[in-house]
Amino acid sequence: MKKTALITGISGQDGAYLGQFLLNKNYKVIGSDRRSARSVNWRLRRLGIENKLIYEEMELGEIYEIQRVFKKYKIDEVYNLAAQSFVGASFNSPLNTSNITGLGTLRILETIRSLNPKIKFYQASSSEMFGDVLERKQKETTPLNPQSPYAISKVFSHYITQNYRNSYGMFASSGILFNHESPLRGEEFVTRKIIIGLIKILKNDIKYFELGNLYAKRDWGYAKEYVEAMWKMLQVKKPSDYVIATGKTYTIKKFIDIATNYLNMNVKWIGKGLNEKLIDIKNKKTIIKINPKFFRPSEVNFLVGNFSKAKKELGWKPKTNLKKLIKIMIDDELKYYN
Repeated sequence: MKKTALITGISGQDGAYLGQFLLNKNYKVIGSDRRSARSVNWRLRRLGIENKLIYEEMELGEIYEIQRVFKKYKIDEVYNLAAQSFVGASFNSPLNTSNITGLGTLRILETIRSLNPKIKFYQASSSEMFGDVLERKQKETTPLNPQSPYAISKVFSHYITQNYRNSYGMFASSGILFNHESPLRGEEFVTRKIIIGLIKILKNDIKYFELGNLYAKRDWGYAKEYVEAMWKMLQVKKPSDYVIATGKTYTIKKFIDIATNYLNMNVKWIGKGLNEKLIDIKNKKTIIKINPKFFRPSEVNFLVGNFSKAKKELGWKPKTNLKKLIKIMIDDELKYYN
């Protein structure tokens, strides 16, 4: 029998890759998004799947919308990827972030519980939940210490997913995914912002661009690999929560160094603190400046994941290191530039 999967947030990076993955597994894929995201389908077009899935508008703030979609289709698996997912923006719109990223999850779980508790549910949890970290390497049992409205909303979703699993015997699992990047990443995220900025400088389209904290450390993996882990979580016998990560962490500054090296840019860092900048050695012109407005009100300085449980129980491990990931992102950006 052909399985039917619902992916919320289908037009995002993870939604697009997961949609492609499930279609290749011969699933019937229903992709949902909020009304305003309907026109943002460039990722689905780029992967060549825009016309291969069924599209439904579904606002996570409206339970009747959710119930309508669940009554319309015989759904086997739900992947809840929809969220206000940009951490910086969550400080400016905490109410909307909490309503969609937090309560949206509860609305879906309650719909599944009342209509068909046999539906398997995947919740996209986040490494941001660990926040100001309380363990050197973060695993499934590491205490959560969130530092942003986004992370706090994700903690609510994470715990409510556990609660429905334990209280109602539902197959509900959370993937605690560490930062995962790709050519489909949104331009507001620092990794893609860096790559686009450097290419624009090489093409003489801009003179410089600005960043915030260069010394935040992140565990960066390849999004295309991480969606396979999501699927694997719903194929095991017992639902559980899993950290998905690479186990290695790098500063944003190191990310820039790898990218400029791959682009053969002759650059060097000068200055300290807010005066630190990256200059072109040849003409002494600044290409990256620090701007305090890009610092978060409450910063998460260090994240690195321990994926040993996923390796043992799901047979999953990362294959793409940071150097290779940056190469994939730059090559794609150059291919589609303009």
